[in-house]
Amino acid sequence: MRHSDTSRRPRLTPDRRRRRRGRKFTWIALLVGLPLIAGGLASALAANNQQAAAAANPNCTLVVPPNPLGAQGLATPYQLVATDPAAGPCNEANANQSAFVEAAIVAPGGQVTLYDPLVVDQGTQPAAPTAPATVPAGSTVGIWFGFNGTSLTLKSTNGTNSLGQGRCVNGLRGSIFGQFADCNAPAFFRNANRQVAAGQLQIPAAGTAKDGLPCPTTRDFSVVDQDQSDNVVTHYLATANGRTAQNNAANKATLQNQQLVDLANGSDNLLLTQFIDPALGCTPWTRPDQSSDGTASAALPLDELSAAANQQAPIALVPLTDPMTLNNNNANRTKVNLYRAGVDMTPIGAADNGNGTTYCQNLFGNAMGIQRVFKDQALFMNGPSVDAAMANNLFTFLAMRANQSFTNLNCGGLLKAANPITLTTDGNGVVVNATFTPLGQTPPAPAVGAATPTTTCAVVSPNPAAGTTTSASPTGPTTPANPAPTGPSTPANPAASSPASACPTPMSATSATAVAPPAPVATDTAANGSPIPTASATTNGKHRRHMRW
Repeated sequence: MRHSDTSRRPRLTPDRRRRRRGRKFTWIALLVGLPLIAGGLASALAANNQQAAAAANPNCTLVVPPNPLGAQGLATPYQLVATDPAAGPCNEANANQSAFVEAAIVAPGGQVTLYDPLVVDQGTQPAAPTAPATVPAGSTVGIWFGFNGTSLTLKSTNGTNSLGQGRCVNGLRGSIFGQFADCNAPAFFRNANRQVAAGQLQIPAAGTAKDGLPCPTTRDFSVVDQDQSDNVVTHYLATANGRTAQNNAANKATLQNQQLVDLANGSDNLLLTQFIDPALGCTPWTRPDQSSDGTASAALPLDELSAAANQQAPIALVPLTDPMTLNNNNANRTKVNLYRAGVDMTPIGAADNGNGTTYCQNLFGNAMGIQRVFKDQALFMNGPSVDAAMANNLFTFLAMRANQSFTNLNCGGLLKAANPITLTTDGNGVVVNATFTPLGQTPPAPAVGAATPTTTCAVVSPNPAAGTTTSASPTGPTTPANPAPTGPSTPANPAASSPASACPTPMSATSATAVAPPAPVATDTAANGSPIPTASATTNGKHRRHMRW
């Protein structure tokens, strides 16, 4: 659907909806540890996660306000409603259904500011007034959308043509992208790039990472997954009664007794700027956010402008095999080009034909692809896990994400090779280590019944009673209650490790050489200084798994 109201778009048939679900795991945000949460915030987090864990309607519609590119339109809340009410309601405060909006304004003279329009449930009011937006004369506004569910459909406000006014792109007619959409993005990037060429807009250099290589961008093959450049970095505040507000100091002060929860969008951009960059000693490009007291913030459009200016070869551009750009599970050049235009990428052409095989080869066979993550294993192991229920640190999370991307991009079929990433999990299914085997070589044998190469390790209590053991299965290996440290828990050469050696060496909780896991990170604080817990979209403690298109 392009520049038109979704009310005129053919409805998706049930069998097409089913094909859009089921394979891709989606991380949403880092869950703040309960010991860090003061007072009623702990109960608010528990209640929010209980709500998110319930079966939620994954397909929602976002009603775009009139004149969305103007100052008043930016400050007018978007309204979330179920695409099919018979499948259940959609609630913005439910982390499995949260939708997010992110805008950027490029003014004459190279001035760029951000604004995060608010999303509320249809028929409700914000928990606090929205901040006024400023759009200087001669500016160009672009808007991008992210979604924690499966498919987000844009719709005009009744009696208006707000989608046309915003030049909004939701995908092809009858085949939306899924979690991503944009309004007026190509015009924003054209204006920004003109100002870059004229020397009016300065894009900072990416810098050098701790590993001596250039800091990665959203187009770096060590960062991308099966559907790169998707979703946004917007955060909202949610109260215990399900109302939402923009994330700024005034609202935190006004709502500090409302058991606030921080709603965040699981995105490649957030992963890069809040997790990968800090681990590598890199700094993302930020600009003032008008809706958050002028606080410097990263954003999807900034990330893509930076990537266009700084990324060195090989450069990752959305391929024809990206699940969000498929049409009835078939590659569609027009849909790929619509998506690319929304993130400042050149259309498919002679210089880049969108070939899925080339994309897989660069991602898994090039030293600047996922191999960089394994070479930087020591750096990433010290980074906090995006989701401790899925992986125990940033390295294992990135390895798990790449392992799944190999499957979801059909890299095995395209490259005629086995998945090069072998995951090691504990008895709770948490990824605790990973090894990489170069393409063309035989990876370690997977565990019996594993869908992808996986090794299962014993689960050891951090401070077990003397003589007790816990194993992954009744017949699995046992582990001494307080084993002596035997050196680093991760082999120096992961690619050469066997499944047995991939299991981390258990350490006593009181051992002097034991390394504590990275502490959970509170992404925000209330006016009284208490951490605001970040809502995590979960299903029985695990993140939702679905295709993101």
